[in-house]
Amino acid sequence: MVPSLSGQNARRGLLLVMIEIDPAHEQEFTEWYNKEHLPERVNCPGFLSGRRFEAIEGSPKYLAIYDLASTAVLESAAYRRLAAPSPWTKRIDGFITREIRNVYIDITPENLARPSPLYESS
Repeated sequence: MVPSLSGQNARRGLLLVMIEIDPAHEQEFTEWYNKEHLPERVNCPGFLSGRRFEAIEGSPKYLAIYDLASTAVLESAAYRRLAAPSPWTKRIDGFITREIRNVYIDITPENLARPSPLYESS
């Protein structure tokens, strides 16, 4: 069971996902992530940005980091709609050999926080 995140509205959040994939399916995984999975999330209200990384050392091999306006976005109706997997997502899920998904809240002291240009409004 996922603990309630709605009490964490005051601070920004971070969703971190690390995945190991069957090497025989890495190309399709990358295509799926870049064409379906990542766009769905970065276009979801409350997601400020999303980025992917590939390990040059250590594992799991793939990392995705999503900056969130607050952790409450993970309980929103818009995000819950993403939970219904597409046929392509169901296929890719079968190739994932390890997955770590963590949710964080920003605890940086205000006097040390430096705003990211990603969040500045014009």
